[in-house]
Amino acid sequence: MTGRKPFRSLALAAVAGVGLAVWVFPVIWGLLTSFKTERDVLAYPPVWFFKPTLDNYREVIFGASSIMPNLWSSLVVSTSATFFTMLFAIPAAYALARLKYPAKRASGFYVLATQMLPPVGLIIPYYLALQKVGGLDTYSGLTLIYLTFSLPFAIWLMVSYFEDIPFEMEEAALLDRAGRLRTLWYVILPQVRGGIAVTTIFVFLNAWNEFMFAVVLGGNRVRPVTVAMFNFISVEQTQWAKVAAGAMLAMLPVILIGLFAQRHIVKGLTVGAVKGGGRR
Repeated sequence: MTGRKPFRSLALAAVAGVGLAVWVFPVIWGLLTSFKTERDVLAYPPVWFFKPTLDNYREVIFGASSIMPNLWSSLVVSTSATFFTMLFAIPAAYALARLKYPAKRASGFYVLATQMLPPVGLIIPYYLALQKVGGLDTYSGLTLIYLTFSLPFAIWLMVSYFEDIPFEMEEAALLDRAGRLRTLWYVILPQVRGGIAVTTIFVFLNAWNEFMFAVVLGGNRVRPVTVAMFNFISVEQTQWAKVAAGAMLAMLPVILIGLFAQRHIVKGLTVGAVKGGGRR
């Protein structure tokens, strides 16, 4: 047993190293490409040693095809979608986890079913609906559509956190005549603030990285950064260096959020893995 432990640690470290390399290599390659000229990008065999240039970043930030307005569109839509998602998800998840009411099982199944629907099958109905109400190429229209896939996800993630709170804490507050809303605000929510942080991060990242709905339902006024990458892709050529520079700028907020909130993200990934089995 003593001899197996170092071998097991070494094997786990090797597997983790391989997994990390698989994830890091495309990012490093994209970072290097963003500092190359188009000639160096298309060179074969690949050029590993080259003179770095900032022209690609100047173009995507200050040039005619600047993505700065698109970063602003992504920020507005992602922030709005996250705010309204959490505004509705918290009370909905609380009701599913803590309250007893008619058709509770049916409502829970409905929320789960909406999350399982294939997004590609909803694009045309969404497009026609927004066209009727003038919601195409608007912040409100795109935010509303983002709610349709972020809200079910947020509700089911938050339900797991609410179910872990002992019922005795809530019952004690209700016996003290705190009321349902006061109990939720002063007793329950402080206990699940970590879960709220996790869910908020995941919802924001999903909205920031979304592409399919944005490319169809957006336009010239509301064009998230994930769609703006097409500015550097045409039939004649693909400006890979500028695409890489734009991708690095688009990834920067996501990377920063991941670094500062990695503890909450890991907790969110492992939620439910070690649960105490709350009463129902």
